[in-house]
Amino acid sequence: MSSTTDKIKGAANEIAGKAKQVAGKATDNHGLQAEGALQEAKGKAQVAAGQVKDKLKSAVDRL
Repeated sequence: MSSTTDKIKGAANEIAGKAKQVAGKATDNHGLQAEGALQEAKGKAQVAAGQVKDKLKSAVDRL
């Protein structure tokens, strides 16, 4: 995946995860809250991976 794709998918997972957490809290569904927290963490990791790819590409381009 490209860095942009990683960052976009990551942001989408973060938003979906937060929404699941809110829905889980509203319905007192602890499983949905946990699923949302996991999805949000996955999204944050994807965004971070995209940022690392950007930095590596910049470093290589400067060589």
